[in-house]
Amino acid sequence: MESNVSANKWWHNAVVYQIYPRSFMDANNDGIGDLTGIISKLDYLQQLGINIIWLSPVYKSPMDDNGYDISDYQDIAPEFGTLEEMEQLIREAKKRDIHIVMDLVVNHTSDEHPWFIEARKSKNNPYRDYYIWREPQADGSVPNDFHSYFGGSGWEFDPQTGEYYFHQFSKKQPDLNWENPKVQEEIHQMMNWWLDKGIGGFRMDVIDLIGKQVDDKVMANGPKLHDLIKAMNQATFGPRNLLTVGETWSATPEIAKLYSATDRNELSMIFQFEHITMNWHPQEGKWQPLPFDLVKFKQIISKWQTALAHEGWNSLFWNNHDLPRAVSKYGDAGIFRVQSAKMLATTLHFLKGTPYVYQGEEIGMTNVRFDSIDDYKDIESLNLYHERIAAGVPHDQMMEGIYENGRDNARTPMQWDTSEYGGFSNHQPWLKVNPNYTEINANAALQEPDSVFYHYQHLIRLRKELPIMVYGDFECLLPEDPNTFIYTRTFQNQKIIVLSNFAAEKSKVLLPASIQNTYGQCISYNYSPRAELKHELTLEPFESIAILVHDKS
Repeated sequence: MESNVSANKWWHNAVVYQIYPRSFMDANNDGIGDLTGIISKLDYLQQLGINIIWLSPVYKSPMDDNGYDISDYQDIAPEFGTLEEMEQLIREAKKRDIHIVMDLVVNHTSDEHPWFIEARKSKNNPYRDYYIWREPQADGSVPNDFHSYFGGSGWEFDPQTGEYYFHQFSKKQPDLNWENPKVQEEIHQMMNWWLDKGIGGFRMDVIDLIGKQVDDKVMANGPKLHDLIKAMNQATFGPRNLLTVGETWSATPEIAKLYSATDRNELSMIFQFEHITMNWHPQEGKWQPLPFDLVKFKQIISKWQTALAHEGWNSLFWNNHDLPRAVSKYGDAGIFRVQSAKMLATTLHFLKGTPYVYQGEEIGMTNVRFDSIDDYKDIESLNLYHERIAAGVPHDQMMEGIYENGRDNARTPMQWDTSEYGGFSNHQPWLKVNPNYTEINANAALQEPDSVFYHYQHLIRLRKELPIMVYGDFECLLPEDPNTFIYTRTFQNQKIIVLSNFAAEKSKVLLPASIQNTYGQCISYNYSPRAELKHELTLEPFESIAILVHDKS
């Protein structure tokens, strides 16, 4: 078994910080975050201790889907800055031992990308086959009934050539045709262009969709998917020892091994979302959320921890730019906000895998409840709101879904201080700031020694110091307990016991025999340290502790 962090797996003990550039820091005061703003906060991130920044897309884009619709992969959107500033960000981050991981969006482009502009000119244009086109049915209707993930049909009629093009997301995001070797070649060249600039790898947007078989309505995990990823690995990042993580909503543990087992030569790891979608309604999806079920959650986490223990690698996350704020979803955004934010951090960071911190998570930022649908900007929320209202869903019901799971919860501007607009900008931001910025902000967190920020800093430091946090074997204890998540990590002659209470009231626990009468060093806590475990234990609301035990044998 691994005894220390291997140099060619430098990301094993890394912690990734995701930046949503539009909402992070606005340096030129136009209401939109930018690259210069990110550069100005690198010292803050260095203080936190992270060593990788995953940057959501900053490429040139019409911003129909906030940059996930790319019109030029090798240029920067003017609202974010310039290519020179991007290169400066890479250099400045490197000085602080921070790698920049770019967001790779290659399932689709913008309809304003030069390839698509050419493709729609005529059926025999050289770029036509870069995208997916089909003739109308005999009555002029769509080729099949595939429904876009953003609402409406997945087919858009193009009158210029009399055919439909395929899009899984917005109609301004036509899907690329990965069956075409020229598309693969173009993407590989573009990836190498960025890699040559010194970036640390790629996060790959909806990468499980690139092997799609449109006529059979097979979107995820198509038969050629892994061949495409292997070819990408070989042509680009494979020889360079970089971090690669695929966004794969459809993955199971067995599929995850195909992506991330070392001998597969595909990706470092994937994002799986089973622990996220367990809270979604089977028919209505995330817009009608289900109550959080800790027992089911523990089953899912345990399954993934065990399945990828020695084959592949886990990514660990509570939230991202598409998901609600962790403390609002799984903790308590009110009276126990600080305690529950620390508990969630402890629970996640002691698991096996690479942890991801989403901007603002480290200060316990919360979901937002805007009064009007007009205050929301997210294309998914707006499209689905109008579609479902038209179908008879009551306004209040749809708003509750948006309040709980809408993507703008994660996209409100980063809360830096108590000045107007939360210190994000001197100009009214593109999306309203959460009104609680006067209480919850980075400046306040840095002034308070017992803040959520310093708890994250401590956990990140521990991961770099303790190989057991990186390589220890995982075991879940008391899996049926509805309030507590108790697990151990075991490595060589050490054991870490993690005990977390997910309830807003005290929880009394009869401890399993394997950890009774244990004494060790309390290395993480959010109330007061506890070093000894007897037969039973009463945990405070959202209390979480981690105890390091040395085996004397």
